[in-house]
Amino acid sequence: MILLDKNTKALVQGITGKQGSFHTQQMLAYDTNIVAGVTPGKGGQSLYDVPIFNSIGEVKENMDVNASIIFVPAPFAKDAAFESIDNVDLVIIITEHIPVHDSMEIMEYAKQHNVTVIGPNTPGIISPSVGKLGIMPTHIFSKGNVGLISRSGTLTYEVASQLTRSGIGQSTCVGIGGDPIIGSDYSKIIDLFENDDETDAIVMIGEIGGVAEENAAKFIAKNVSKPVVSYIAGRTAPPGKRMGHAGAIIEGESGTAESKTKTLKSAGVNVAIKPSQIVEIIKNMGI
Repeated sequence: MILLDKNTKALVQGITGKQGSFHTQQMLAYDTNIVAGVTPGKGGQSLYDVPIFNSIGEVKENMDVNASIIFVPAPFAKDAAFESIDNVDLVIIITEHIPVHDSMEIMEYAKQHNVTVIGPNTPGIISPSVGKLGIMPTHIFSKGNVGLISRSGTLTYEVASQLTRSGIGQSTCVGIGGDPIIGSDYSKIIDLFENDDETDAIVMIGEIGGVAEENAAKFIAKNVSKPVVSYIAGRTAPPGKRMGHAGAIIEGESGTAESKTKTLKSAGVNVAIKPSQIVEIIKNMGI
């Protein structure tokens, strides 16, 4: 597994908000090690036996923490992210609709501090049997040796569910986020899977728009020895039409499903034409 393991000690920023409180309860129910919450002005209270602090600095004065998950509204997400980056090694930003300039500043700040950011606009990450830092439904995941990475939360759930129903478990599943500016791209997560002893194969779910998948293909060709299976969503999308995610738009010949498929195949990646073929391909590998 990667990113989220038995050593993860996480805090929730925005724990007292509607989304933060609901998903904290869900994460705790999945045995995730949530050690603290942060909401300015609510310090000294608790929620589900999780102590609440006014700042991450206060948390660190009282306990050890190395990961943060952010449920703070978009206008305040940048400040929350900066505070997390100053204090922990892993930051998950669930928040949607963060302004692009804010996202750019967050990622630059994270790069300067060598901190891993997942998101924004992500369902989060889950390492089955260990915990989740995210909003995904847990019953569709199972422990195993296939690493899953996706821009789409919905497709993460669909593919994970198909894998689980077919008896193929997952080591960790990561939603990198659907925005144009994100913290960790395919290549970074694939590199972690490549170096993870508990991951034997990698599934990469892509979609039209941008060049993230093409960049991943180049990285895979040079650096990855484990088998990679990919699926590109949006094969029938007309040029210029936005398909859900802000990053999923085709301009001219760039970013089409055809160009992504061609580049991935040239890098030795097995490309499925439909999601259900992913299970077939993995079973044929004997993984």
